[in-house]
Amino acid sequence: MSIRSLRTRLTAVLVATVTAAGVAGVVSTAPAQARPADAQIYSAAMGKNIPVRVLRAANGSNSAPTLYLLDGLRAPNNDNGWLINTDVVRFFSNKNVNVVLPYGGAGTFYQDWQNRDPVLGNVKWETFLTRELPAAMKARFGSDGVRNAIAGLSMSGTSALILATDHPNMYQGVASFSGYPVSSEPGFAQGIGLAVGQIGGDVNNMWGVWPGGQWLAKDPALHAGNLRGKRVYISAGLGGSNIDPTADPVKFAQFVPLETAAGIASQQYIGTLRMNGINPVTHITQDGTHWWTYWQARLKEAWFSTLGPALGA
Repeated sequence: MSIRSLRTRLTAVLVATVTAAGVAGVVSTAPAQARPADAQIYSAAMGKNIPVRVLRAANGSNSAPTLYLLDGLRAPNNDNGWLINTDVVRFFSNKNVNVVLPYGGAGTFYQDWQNRDPVLGNVKWETFLTRELPAAMKARFGSDGVRNAIAGLSMSGTSALILATDHPNMYQGVASFSGYPVSSEPGFAQGIGLAVGQIGGDVNNMWGVWPGGQWLAKDPALHAGNLRGKRVYISAGLGGSNIDPTADPVKFAQFVPLETAAGIASQQYIGTLRMNGINPVTHITQDGTHWWTYWQARLKEAWFSTLGPALGA
């Protein structure tokens, strides 16, 4: 397939589907788990408290590694999609890692925006996630501040890769589930803009006017070499599904085309990683839908293959 025809296909898939529908863009022998803790972490950068749920390390260590687990496009301000839709609490109950699930961030791509947005406000999630929250985790929850990994799905799959690429000294592992890691390319860039717009934000306030501003600087594929020496996991499906688009067009639009686009983007990114001497763990299949049941399974696979080994947990 030529680059021109590929981009035409990407643009059609992303623009049509993001416009049509929103997305959200599990007998232990370990010691008894510590109870999950809820906390309000103040962000000086954003001038407000950010609620977080912390799944404490099972062994109660005062020097535990940390996994930051990000939410999707429509992340609620009072909960986290991983908690609502998956068995993440049970899965990590016997793992010796602090798992941090921030609440909020819908439509922000968890970035520091260039300009204040009339709807989304003063968006400085990158500062919060890489400075303010890690400091709080070390001071209040026994994280060692050294062994860190980050993972996300859909919107935040892209975000996790951007943050790991921009802060390679912070993260030892990163996982993207159904992300779009070629974010500045035609089609994908327009899809990101439409996704942000669904939450009421103006993407020009995030990275500037495409293709200028920070768009190229924030494209993980253009800076893939920054992940050399890191453990990387990439998963996505290519949209194979038994969902009948005529019988359930809304479900089809939410689950299938967006996953197809994620599969195309992820395949391209995997090739770029390999060209840069990085050998990621991958799970690209013909099937797979853009939904939590798929991401739950991939998180477990990523933990055992990539994130846990990266953290020594």
